[in-house]
Amino acid sequence: MHTSLYWFSNDLRLADNPALAHVMRQSKQLAFLYVVDPAWFISRNYNHRLVGERRYAFILESLLDIEQQLASKGHRLYVVEGDPLVEIPQLVDRNNIDLIGGAKQSGWFESTLWQQIHDRLPQQTVAVQWNNYLFPSEPWRSLDTMAADNAAAGTNKLPKPLKSFTSFRHYIENNAINPEPDLVDWPADSPAPLSLQGDFSSLGELNAKLQSGATAAIEPPTTMAKFNAGERGGQAHLNDYFNSAAPSTYKQTRNALDDWQASTKFSPYLANGNLSARQIWAAVERYESEVEKNEDTYWIKFELLWREYFHWLAQRQGVGLFQFQGMAKTAPLTSYFSERFKKWCAGNTPYPLVNACMKQLNATGYMSNRGRQLVASCLVNELAVDWRYGAAYFQQQLIDHDVASNWGNWQYLAGVGADPRGGRSFNLTKQTQIYDPNGDFIRKWEGQVSEQSLDSWDAVGWPIEATAAPK
Repeated sequence: MHTSLYWFSNDLRLADNPALAHVMRQSKQLAFLYVVDPAWFISRNYNHRLVGERRYAFILESLLDIEQQLASKGHRLYVVEGDPLVEIPQLVDRNNIDLIGGAKQSGWFESTLWQQIHDRLPQQTVAVQWNNYLFPSEPWRSLDTMAADNAAAGTNKLPKPLKSFTSFRHYIENNAINPEPDLVDWPADSPAPLSLQGDFSSLGELNAKLQSGATAAIEPPTTMAKFNAGERGGQAHLNDYFNSAAPSTYKQTRNALDDWQASTKFSPYLANGNLSARQIWAAVERYESEVEKNEDTYWIKFELLWREYFHWLAQRQGVGLFQFQGMAKTAPLTSYFSERFKKWCAGNTPYPLVNACMKQLNATGYMSNRGRQLVASCLVNELAVDWRYGAAYFQQQLIDHDVASNWGNWQYLAGVGADPRGGRSFNLTKQTQIYDPNGDFIRKWEGQVSEQSLDSWDAVGWPIEATAAPK
C-alpha cells in the first residue's frame, strides 16, 4: 500500500470518480491536491488566456465544495499556486510520497503534462485513468487495433468508426456498447489522511485575488439563472432537471437562445468534472424507465455520444486538434483580420443576432449551442477569420470550456473537422427569423448594429472613408 497524492484537475467530484477510486484502493495514506497554474492567466497564442475569469470563479466555487466534502470525511484539500512540474515533484520529495494519481485526459497538452510528471518522478508510481467519459478504455481497444493495423499497412487513416459521428454512433449502438451501470462511490474503508508539508494557498485568498483583479463583475446578471458550481450544485441541478418534464421535450426546445429550461445546462458540470457523463446517462435511463421514453430523451444520450466522440477524436489527433488544416488536412480560405476579430469578440458586427450572442457570452460565460454554431459560422464565413482565433476566445470566455468539444466543434464548423459535408454555413437572416422572430433576444442583449462597416482599413492599409450622404 502506498503513501499517495491525488491531483484533481477537471474531475472536481468525489462520486463516480474512477481515477480517485483507483488511487484510494492502493493507498494507506492519501492527500488531495489542486494546482493553480499562473500560466493559465497569461495571454498566449491568439491573444487569449487558457482560463478566463468566469471559468476560474466556477473552478474556485467547485474547489470550495470539494474542500467541504473532504473535511466532512476527515481529509483536507491542499491548493498550491505554481507550475505543476515544479510544485508536484517538490511535494512528492518533501512528503515521501510514492504514488501520484489523477485523471487521464484527452487533450494533448494535458496528457503531455502527465508524461512530464512521470519523467520527473521515475521512482514513483504514476496512476492515471480515464475519468470523465461514458466508456472505460476496454471498448476502444478494437479501435486501437484497427489504427495499429492501418499503421502497419503504411497508412495513418482513422479507423472507420471514427471517421464521422454517424459511423461512431452506429459502432456504439450496433455493438451494444453501454456505460457500466455501477457507479463508483467513496469507499467505506478509505485511506488515512496524509498531512502535507509545503506552502499552500487558501481558497478565500484566491477568490479575493480574483475579485480584486477582475475586469468586470463575476456574478452573472439577473437576466440569466446562475450555475451553482461544485459537485453538490451539479447533483442538485441533475435532480431538478429529471424531476421536471423537461427531458420529454428536450429535442424540441434545445435550440432556444436564452431559456434556462430549454436545454439541460449540464455542460459546465461536465467540463469541470462536477458530474460524470455516466451519472447523466444513468439519470436518463431512470427517467425513461419511470416516466417516459421518447425521441427527446434519446437525444440527451445522443448529445452525450457526440461529446464522447469528440473526446476520443481529440485523443487520436493529439496536437493536430489545434492545427489550421484540422483533421481534414484542408486549409480554409480564411486569415486573420484584427479589426474584424475584435468586433466579433465585442459583439459589434453587422449581424444583430451574432452581436447578441457574443454579448451574452461576455456577460455570463455561457452561450446556447445554437448560438455557438451561428457565431462560429459568422466568424469563418462572413468575416473570413481563422477559426482558431474563435476557438481560443471561446476557451477563454466559456465556463464550460472543454478542450475536445470546443476545438472539435470549431473544426467541424470551419470545414476541417469530422463533418463529411465539409463545414457549415448558416444564413443569419433566416436563423434570426427562426430563433428570434420578434427580436426579443437581440433587444435583451443589445445586439442592434452600431457600425455598418466591418473594416476601417483596406487591403493595402489605406483608411476606408464612410460614404457621404447624397446632397
